[in-house]
Amino acid sequence: MSIGKIVTLKNYEKEIFRLRRHLITFLPAFLLYVLGLILPVAAGIYFYITLGTEFTGAVYTPILILIAGVYMLSISLFFYSYFVDFYLDIFFVTNDRLVDVNQNNLFARTVSEVDLYRIQDITSEIKGISQQLFNYGTIIIQTAATEPKFVVYKVPDPHGLRQKLLDLAEADRQYHQK
Repeated sequence: MSIGKIVTLKNYEKEIFRLRRHLITFLPAFLLYVLGLILPVAAGIYFYITLGTEFTGAVYTPILILIAGVYMLSISLFFYSYFVDFYLDIFFVTNDRLVDVNQNNLFARTVSEVDLYRIQDITSEIKGISQQLFNYGTIIIQTAATEPKFVVYKVPDPHGLRQKLLDLAEADRQYHQK
């Protein structure tokens, strides 16, 4: 996805960094998808071994292939939908503003932005063992705008990101005071 189709940079603006959710948060969905792919194959082998030629009869084979095909297409569609949601959630930072692109489902997207000089407070949270082990968490940005909170979930290194954002906000405040 080209960020230029969603966010148009101003002539003095440059991209500082772009973040997506931490990759480890995608792992459970991927493992569930792999398990879902293995399940019908394992069931087919089990029934073939236990029932033998009755399982591969002329009547049952097309029905089982149809059921397996619908099942495989269904879990692939759910996995693809989750992957699109995961991949297209982007936190975009420039030297002037923050842009949070949140993909809600396949056909719904929310884009929020805030100017850096409006940032009043930034909180970073790491809760739980998995977030502590893999160093990801939540960033909560308190602004002076009408939208009081700007929340970004499951970002890598939230404490380091908080400090970078505070430094960028201070630099932008000094730029706007001139």
